[in-house]
Amino acid sequence: MILRTTAAVLLLSACAPAGRPTVGAAPVPQSGAAPTPDPRIGLRAGLHDAGEASWNVRVLSRTRPPERFAESTNSDLAFSGNYAIQGSYDGFQIWDISAPDKPTLAIAYFCPASQSDVSVFRNLLFVSGEGNSGRLDCGAQGITETVSRNRLRGIRIFDITDIKAPRYIGNVQTCRGSHTHTVLEDPKDTANIYIYVSGSAGVRSADELPGCVDATLATNQNSALFRIEVIKVPIANPERAAIVSSPRIFSQLTQPPEHAEAPEDVAEAAKEAAEARAKGLFTATVFGVERALPPQMTKLWLDSMVLKRGGTGMATAADSAALRVALPALVARLIGAEPNGGAGARPGPTQCHDITVYPALGLAGGACEGYGLLLDIRNPANPVRIDAVADSNFSYWHSATFNNDGTQVLFSDEWGGGGQPKCRATDKKEWGADAIFTIVAGRMQFQSYYKLPAAQANNEVCVAHNGSLIPIPGRDVMVQSWYEGGISIFDWTDPKDVREIAFWDRGPSSATELAGAGTWSVYWYNGVMVSSEISRGLDILELTASAHLSQNEIDAARTVRFDHLNAQGQPKLRWPPSFALARAYVDQLERSRGLSDGRIKEVRSILRATEGATGGARTNPLGLLGAQLSTEATNSPDAAKARLLANTVTELAR
Repeated sequence: MILRTTAAVLLLSACAPAGRPTVGAAPVPQSGAAPTPDPRIGLRAGLHDAGEASWNVRVLSRTRPPERFAESTNSDLAFSGNYAIQGSYDGFQIWDISAPDKPTLAIAYFCPASQSDVSVFRNLLFVSGEGNSGRLDCGAQGITETVSRNRLRGIRIFDITDIKAPRYIGNVQTCRGSHTHTVLEDPKDTANIYIYVSGSAGVRSADELPGCVDATLATNQNSALFRIEVIKVPIANPERAAIVSSPRIFSQLTQPPEHAEAPEDVAEAAKEAAEARAKGLFTATVFGVERALPPQMTKLWLDSMVLKRGGTGMATAADSAALRVALPALVARLIGAEPNGGAGARPGPTQCHDITVYPALGLAGGACEGYGLLLDIRNPANPVRIDAVADSNFSYWHSATFNNDGTQVLFSDEWGGGGQPKCRATDKKEWGADAIFTIVAGRMQFQSYYKLPAAQANNEVCVAHNGSLIPIPGRDVMVQSWYEGGISIFDWTDPKDVREIAFWDRGPSSATELAGAGTWSVYWYNGVMVSSEISRGLDILELTASAHLSQNEIDAARTVRFDHLNAQGQPKLRWPPSFALARAYVDQLERSRGLSDGRIKEVRSILRATEGATGGARTNPLGLLGAQLSTEATNSPDAAKARLLANTVTELAR
């Protein structure tokens, strides 16, 4: 999310416990059709008493933030053991979710910074800081000086050996701060971990952090733009973490194609600009539309002008007049609209918003403003771009998720910067959506879009945001946040035919105006889906069986366990052999007609009879069944799935 944190987006955006499944449960025999009319449309507004709608999902708990964080913006999530770590613009909160229907607060650590995205590795917690008001000492007073030795923009490092008493052990400062970051656990390097830093704010003064240069590459090859930062963290001595490289993964990219704004957004921008002009405030033309500039942005520019003329105190009328003259060039640079070295081609992105690494495959997906990138990360300190895609339907490439075998990648588009209603009935389905690509020989090939099917109201902030895979064996299923559009679970196994299979949604937080609420991120972790709600706190949900997803598939997903999880450090999903896994494959073969009805019945009967058996009463019939299924798979219409079933049954026989 980039709400209220980056200058470019500021320009653009004004409990009930569940029962446990029964062993060997059969698929639920019910229609797979979504409810009609869609119950998400027209839900009652309210902060903590909004209406709710769900389909194939059960809410386990809704937990409000502690008092000191009640007015803050909650951000991203990471997980360690039985704990969910929730970032916040005021620090972070750590929740014990060992009882997901009754989570308890372990600690609320006050340390303001935007946006405090979090990641973990063993006993280490990493927290992003990007805004100008973040302090090294975590103080609440902020920073008003243009240059300050007390400012934190980069990565904070905490020791969470005692997770209820985090210990601040160091930080790594960067020129553009850290909007988001990604922890890379390189399987070849057990002594270190690596952090990819995506900073999207303006370049800080070299007087504050030596070496920071705000320039185009054509004028200065040391520019802090057009690069990411790679931090190396020695696991034994994390306080020695430092930047080891600044890869220029955007080399030779030019400004991508763009789509126009929606007509209602253009009209609203014109209205706001007229009101700003009437008050003597600043406006600028951005992407062909006059817009009111946020006061916090113009204050930064005015402060810089005061500093450049050697002045102190408040900006003068002369400074304001000078800023009005300089605005066109300043805004052009901010949105990447100035010529590249005078050659006529305009430069592409200057940073990524988010990078998802998949260490098991040596790949990363970079969601980088105007492009989606595919990176080779086998040398973790020096990632290399191997492909880049652009799309005029995309406004802001925000995040990436691979499917489990790495043959597909999904990018989300945060159209409107996470602060506008972009799921209205009038909005195009290709805008503010997900784009799905297959990966063939290191190249990405577009397949389709997926957007939240339920239209949202004009007072509901809604657009694609953060999510993760759900470990349903043999399928690509994802849960994703859509701010006040709620949570959508969809199957993208077939990248050309993406289907929603479950959802949960609340009404808007306000009945009359846009407000900061909705789900920022939702991730599957050890059997449940945990959602960071921007204003309302922490929500925990679970899937329920349906025509789209059997109880056996859900039970098999629950066998995948993590000791920690950073969704942007995507792990390879592996399923231990279990009867739930075998039954899940049987259910899928029944759907795909991969085995005959009679054979499906026989296999289920054998699994049922052998599950509680021991010795030869278990191994002999399962060994025979595995061998038979392996032979039958050759002629199955769903041969790949039949082989997975055969392999699982064979493993159960050992």
